[in-house]
Amino acid sequence: MINEDFYNLLKEDEFGLLEQSEQNKPITENDRLIESFLEIIKFYEGNNKLPELNDIHERKLAVRLKTFKENRDTYIQLKDFDKYNFLSDEDFKINNSESDDFGLLDITEEDKTLINMVNVPKITKDRSDPDLIAKREKCLDFEKFDPLFIDCQNKLKNGILTLSDFVESQMKEGDFFVQNGMLIYIDKIYDPYRGNSNKINKRTRCIYENGLESNALLRSLGKSLSANGFSVKKSNIVTSEDTETGYIYILKSLSSDPKIQNIKDLYKIGFSTTEVEERIKNAEIDPTYLMAPVKIVYKIKCFNLDPHRFERLIHRFFEEVCLDVQIADNSGKLYTPKEWFSIPLNIVEEAVDLITSGEIINYEYDKFEKTIKKKSLLKK
Repeated sequence: MINEDFYNLLKEDEFGLLEQSEQNKPITENDRLIESFLEIIKFYEGNNKLPELNDIHERKLAVRLKTFKENRDTYIQLKDFDKYNFLSDEDFKINNSESDDFGLLDITEEDKTLINMVNVPKITKDRSDPDLIAKREKCLDFEKFDPLFIDCQNKLKNGILTLSDFVESQMKEGDFFVQNGMLIYIDKIYDPYRGNSNKINKRTRCIYENGLESNALLRSLGKSLSANGFSVKKSNIVTSEDTETGYIYILKSLSSDPKIQNIKDLYKIGFSTTEVEERIKNAEIDPTYLMAPVKIVYKIKCFNLDPHRFERLIHRFFEEVCLDVQIADNSGKLYTPKEWFSIPLNIVEEAVDLITSGEIINYEYDKFEKTIKKKSLLKK
């Protein structure tokens, strides 16, 4: 039986102190959705403005609001809390996106994963993917990169820089790329890494214009950019102030001489003030061209380029892999041809790009790894 005193105590509990409290209800996806929207309202009330995409501190909220506005189901769930009509104002535009000619402020899938809300599928990755550990996190020293992004944006808009097809083999430190409308800057390439396949890979330090960074593997980054990315390159726009000086060309020998055929990745890098086809038409009788026909694999018209300086830079840059053979002309006189180098074609093209941009003085060729690296990295 229940003790009478205890029964009376229960009856007199006018404040309900002895009543059993209900268990805390679990937080639902809908609760999180409402909470994330109220955070935007709180920002608006505290700053008297909507969050903007081009501000790294506000971008997360701006992305969230734009996503809400584009999702009909989300609007239905949030309309009772939308006291400022953020989700129903058709004229609202974030940060004047119409002037964003290159789509660099477009919302990316990566942006959408920054928030946790309904109707956005979670991205799952195979645990065997080595890039799983390269998660993006806040870049603590972003202030030193922010001016680089601003400068790149301005040069893209002014036509000084342009977007070109991405080539994985040309990735190097100091380069900008665009993926899903997001500018990416490679600050460092470092630390050779061996995965399960035992193939050497390297890590990168990538800075993103939204204030994040990652240490993605170089090959993983290249694969991702190959799928939907662009390289940011110097534009070839020519003005009336530019002077045409000639052509940089890359040639491959078609010699039948075994000592030439057996040299892997043999290319001639040269400069001609006349059309390259005219320059090489007598290659089979010229020791400069190894007394054999040659094939043009690359040529580019140059402006304002000093040919003598170009030749000096090329010879100095690739001096350790320069061809060292003697070739006899038709009279038997021996020559030592210049400008022939044993290097992969993609490295030759990369060096030409560095020369035309004037950046080659900051780099060196590593003949063992067959890569172009910043001088500071080679000294470490």
